[in-house]
Amino acid sequence: MIGRASTALSALEITLVPEARGSGNSIALLNAMKCCARANGYKALFAPVRPNQKHLRPHTSMREYISEVRADGLPADPWLRIHLRAGGRVVKIAPYSMTIIGSIADWSTWTGATLDQSGEVAVAGGLAPLIVSLEQGYAVYVEPNVWVEHVL
Repeated sequence: MIGRASTALSALEITLVPEARGSGNSIALLNAMKCCARANGYKALFAPVRPNQKHLRPHTSMREYISEVRADGLPADPWLRIHLRAGGRVVKIAPYSMTIIGSIADWSTWTGATLDQSGEVAVAGGLAPLIVSLEQGYAVYVEPNVWVEHVL
Protein backbone atom coordinates (compact mmCIF):
# COMPACT_ATOMS: atom_id res chain seq x y z
CA MET A 1 0.00 0.00 0.00
CA ILE A 2 1.17 3.50 -0.73
CA GLY A 3 -1.51 5.30 1.26
CA ARG A 4 -4.01 5.78 -1.56
CA ALA A 5 -7.40 4.19 -1.94
CA SER A 6 -8.03 2.04 -5.00
CA THR A 7 -10.41 3.62 -7.50
CA ALA A 8 -10.67 0.99 -10.24
CA LEU A 9 -11.14 -2.74 -10.56
CA SER A 10 -10.07 -4.93 -13.46
CA ALA A 11 -12.01 -7.84 -14.86
CA LEU A 12 -9.94 -10.84 -15.86
CA GLU A 13 -12.17 -12.98 -18.02
CA ILE A 14 -15.71 -14.02 -18.77
CA THR A 15 -15.91 -17.41 -20.43
CA LEU A 16 -19.14 -19.19 -21.21
CA VAL A 17 -19.56 -22.78 -22.34
CA PRO A 18 -21.03 -22.88 -25.84
CA GLU A 19 -24.53 -23.90 -24.71
CA ALA A 20 -24.69 -20.83 -22.39
CA ARG A 21 -23.90 -18.35 -25.16
CA GLY A 22 -26.39 -16.18 -26.99
CA SER A 23 -29.00 -15.99 -24.24
CA GLY A 24 -27.94 -12.87 -22.32
CA ASN A 25 -25.53 -14.53 -19.91
CA SER A 26 -22.53 -12.43 -20.96
CA ILE A 27 -24.29 -9.12 -20.30
CA ALA A 28 -25.62 -10.51 -17.00
CA LEU A 29 -22.07 -11.39 -15.91
CA LEU A 30 -20.72 -8.02 -17.05
CA ASN A 31 -23.48 -6.22 -15.13
CA ALA A 32 -22.79 -8.34 -12.05
CA MET A 33 -19.10 -7.36 -12.15
CA LYS A 34 -20.05 -3.69 -12.51
CA CYS A 35 -22.52 -3.96 -9.63
CA CYS A 36 -19.92 -5.63 -7.39
CA ALA A 37 -17.31 -3.01 -8.24
CA ARG A 38 -19.76 -0.18 -7.58
CA ALA A 39 -20.89 -1.75 -4.27
CA ASN A 40 -17.27 -1.87 -3.14
CA GLY A 41 -16.67 1.79 -3.87
CA TYR A 42 -14.79 1.57 -7.15
CA LYS A 43 -15.29 4.35 -9.67
CA ALA A 44 -14.45 2.29 -12.75
CA LEU A 45 -14.22 -1.26 -14.04
CA PHE A 46 -11.65 -2.00 -16.73
CA ALA A 47 -12.04 -5.06 -18.93
CA PRO A 48 -9.38 -6.56 -21.21
CA VAL A 49 -11.69 -7.66 -24.01
CA ARG A 50 -10.88 -10.48 -26.41
CA PRO A 51 -13.22 -9.71 -29.32
CA ASN A 52 -15.07 -12.94 -29.93
CA GLN A 53 -15.20 -12.81 -33.74
CA LYS A 54 -11.65 -11.56 -34.35
CA HIS A 55 -10.38 -15.12 -34.80
CA LEU A 56 -12.27 -15.17 -38.10
CA ARG A 57 -9.90 -12.46 -39.39
CA PRO A 58 -6.48 -13.12 -37.84
CA HIS A 59 -4.57 -11.15 -40.50
CA THR A 60 -6.61 -7.98 -39.90
CA SER A 61 -4.99 -5.58 -37.42
CA MET A 62 -6.89 -5.06 -34.17
CA ARG A 63 -7.13 -1.33 -34.91
CA GLU A 64 -8.79 -2.00 -38.25
CA TYR A 65 -11.01 -4.73 -36.76
CA ILE A 66 -12.41 -2.62 -33.93
CA SER A 67 -13.01 0.33 -36.25
CA GLU A 68 -15.55 -1.72 -38.21
CA VAL A 69 -19.04 -0.68 -37.17
CA ARG A 70 -22.59 -1.59 -38.07
CA ALA A 71 -25.15 0.84 -39.50
CA ASP A 72 -26.15 1.81 -35.93
CA GLY A 73 -22.57 2.91 -35.18
CA LEU A 74 -21.85 0.06 -32.76
CA PRO A 75 -18.92 -2.32 -33.25
CA ALA A 76 -19.36 -5.19 -35.67
CA ASP A 77 -17.86 -7.53 -33.05
CA PRO A 78 -20.60 -8.87 -30.73
CA TRP A 79 -18.54 -8.89 -27.51
CA LEU A 80 -17.26 -5.35 -28.04
CA ARG A 81 -20.80 -4.30 -28.89
CA ILE A 82 -22.08 -5.69 -25.57
CA HIS A 83 -19.46 -3.69 -23.68
CA LEU A 84 -20.26 -0.44 -25.50
CA ARG A 85 -24.02 -0.91 -25.14
CA ALA A 86 -23.40 -1.40 -21.42
CA GLY A 87 -21.77 2.03 -21.24
CA GLY A 88 -18.15 1.06 -21.82
CA ARG A 89 -15.69 2.93 -23.98
CA VAL A 90 -12.60 1.62 -25.74
CA VAL A 91 -9.54 3.02 -23.98
CA LYS A 92 -6.80 1.44 -26.05
CA ILE A 93 -5.53 -1.62 -27.80
CA ALA A 94 -3.03 -3.78 -25.95
CA PRO A 95 -1.05 -5.19 -28.89
CA TYR A 96 0.92 -7.69 -26.78
CA SER A 97 -1.52 -8.85 -24.12
CA MET A 98 -0.44 -12.48 -24.26
CA THR A 99 2.64 -14.12 -25.74
CA ILE A 100 3.08 -17.88 -26.08
CA ILE A 101 6.36 -19.33 -27.30
CA GLY A 102 6.73 -23.00 -28.11
CA SER A 103 8.61 -25.44 -30.23
CA ILE A 104 7.30 -26.39 -33.66
CA ALA A 105 6.37 -29.78 -32.18
CA ASP A 106 4.49 -28.12 -29.31
CA TRP A 107 2.52 -25.86 -31.65
CA SER A 108 1.74 -28.75 -33.98
CA THR A 109 0.37 -30.70 -31.00
CA TRP A 110 -1.56 -27.73 -29.57
CA THR A 111 -3.15 -26.70 -32.86
CA GLY A 112 -3.22 -29.86 -34.93
CA ALA A 113 -1.65 -27.81 -37.72
CA THR A 114 1.16 -29.01 -39.94
CA LEU A 115 3.78 -26.28 -39.63
CA ASP A 116 5.99 -26.98 -42.61
CA GLN A 117 7.12 -23.50 -43.61
CA SER A 118 8.29 -20.34 -41.90
CA GLY A 119 6.14 -17.23 -41.77
CA GLU A 120 2.71 -16.22 -40.55
CA VAL A 121 0.18 -19.03 -40.13
CA ALA A 122 -3.46 -18.62 -39.11
CA VAL A 123 -4.42 -21.14 -36.42
CA ALA A 124 -7.91 -22.04 -35.25
CA GLY A 125 -9.13 -19.61 -32.59
CA GLY A 126 -6.14 -17.28 -32.92
CA LEU A 127 -6.77 -13.53 -33.04
CA ALA A 128 -3.45 -13.02 -34.80
CA PRO A 129 -1.31 -15.29 -36.93
CA LEU A 130 1.26 -17.59 -35.40
CA ILE A 131 4.81 -16.59 -36.36
CA VAL A 132 6.67 -19.76 -37.36
CA SER A 133 10.43 -20.07 -37.67
CA LEU A 134 11.47 -23.52 -38.87
CA GLU A 135 15.08 -22.32 -38.91
CA GLN A 136 14.93 -21.60 -35.18
CA GLY A 137 12.61 -24.51 -34.39
CA TYR A 138 9.95 -22.46 -32.63
CA ALA A 139 6.78 -20.47 -33.15
CA VAL A 140 5.46 -17.41 -31.33
CA TYR A 141 1.87 -16.31 -30.85
CA VAL A 142 1.27 -12.72 -29.75
CA GLU A 143 -2.36 -11.94 -29.00
CA PRO A 144 -3.79 -8.43 -28.80
CA ASN A 145 -6.82 -7.37 -26.82
CA VAL A 146 -8.85 -4.22 -26.28
CA TRP A 147 -9.15 -2.39 -22.95
CA VAL A 148 -12.64 -1.12 -22.24
CA GLU A 149 -13.48 1.23 -19.37
CA HIS A 150 -16.84 1.19 -17.62
CA VAL A 151 -17.24 4.32 -15.50
CA LEU A 152 -19.37 3.46 -12.48
